[in-house]
Amino acid sequence: MREMFKKFILLLIVIFPGVVYSANLETGGVSKNISENNSPIIIGVPIPLSGDLKPFGILMKNSFEMAKKDINKAGGIKGRLLKLVYGDDQGKASVGEQVIEKLVTESKAIMLVGGYGSNSTYAMARIAQRLNVPFLICTASADKITKMGWKNIYRLNPPVSEYTKGLEDFWIKELKPKSIAIIHEYGMYGTSSALRVIEFCRDNSIEIEEVIGYVEEKASSTYFRPMIAPLTEEPPDVIYMVSYLKDAVCLVKELRKIKIKSLLCGGAGGFTLNKFIELAGDSANNVLTATLWTPNLRYPGAKEYYERYTELYSTPPDYHGVEAYSALILASDSLGRAKNYSSKGIRTALDKTFMVTPFGPVKFYNYKDFERQNSTQTQVLKIINRKFECIWPLHLCTVEQNSGNIGK
Repeated sequence: MREMFKKFILLLIVIFPGVVYSANLETGGVSKNISENNSPIIIGVPIPLSGDLKPFGILMKNSFEMAKKDINKAGGIKGRLLKLVYGDDQGKASVGEQVIEKLVTESKAIMLVGGYGSNSTYAMARIAQRLNVPFLICTASADKITKMGWKNIYRLNPPVSEYTKGLEDFWIKELKPKSIAIIHEYGMYGTSSALRVIEFCRDNSIEIEEVIGYVEEKASSTYFRPMIAPLTEEPPDVIYMVSYLKDAVCLVKELRKIKIKSLLCGGAGGFTLNKFIELAGDSANNVLTATLWTPNLRYPGAKEYYERYTELYSTPPDYHGVEAYSALILASDSLGRAKNYSSKGIRTALDKTFMVTPFGPVKFYNYKDFERQNSTQTQVLKIINRKFECIWPLHLCTVEQNSGNIGK
């Protein structure tokens, strides 16, 4: 394990030259090159650490802690230790607004990194903009968040309207569906993704059987049962779902109960967590889902992150974790290059960022109506025998499948 960590730190030196990595690898202690200025650099981390979204928040927090440890062991930022201050937004907009106020005004965070739920993150981004504090979002995906002209808001993950790129490619080239039904949570995340798939269906002459919206907080068997019952009359080729964890589990279980023969496809979110397989059991088998990342991607540090997280926490991470890890590494790199820690100084460094992280390449672009937005390709996972396997694109497949039968 020690040899693997040494190689990983050496890899970081090459990938992230903006940060001075000079850790004492033999003792595991902090580098002697830490600045005589003992005050740490404080980054605020708003994520859900309680409530229904807690599993995502814990995955992200674990990954942030891994990245912080690597950064501090390697010398910190300009010789100063990095300190993270967490704020529990509970996945609620009103709570998130208060969290940002406290992180900035009380904890004196010079920058924010985090954000999971789109509704809460949108509210937090608005407050960060008002307080003039740079906020690097690593997971919240609603399109609107980076369309508001807020100069302090940057996003590492792609907008949700791009999440289905991999699935769309798979549908067109392999599955060739004639009809699709869409089931989505009513928040910004689910609505944005549903609108994208509606557009895709119209562009490709695919019949839209149903568009069903639901309130995520109300997810239950009795809530979903009457909603999905009409789908049995003329089952679509594909049922596309946009859900968080609790609702994803409940929805798939109910669809399995009515023995509908449609191919079930998830739009990332709750469908990519190992907790989804654990809770859904055999109902999860043969579900497909979009994902933003798999550990077999050949990005420097991707496999190492996956193996280290799995060893430390006894469960494999998904894209939410590597986004958090990579976002903090990127923030550290930017702060290492910043001429000063004013909001403008940090923004200038972020604007000049171009680096390859374990999540993938990151550069902030302005395109279409998006501003300071990164963009990446997506893949497709299939749950086989209660295990995620990558099935698309074909060069990333982790299982052998016959062409034309890959989604069945």
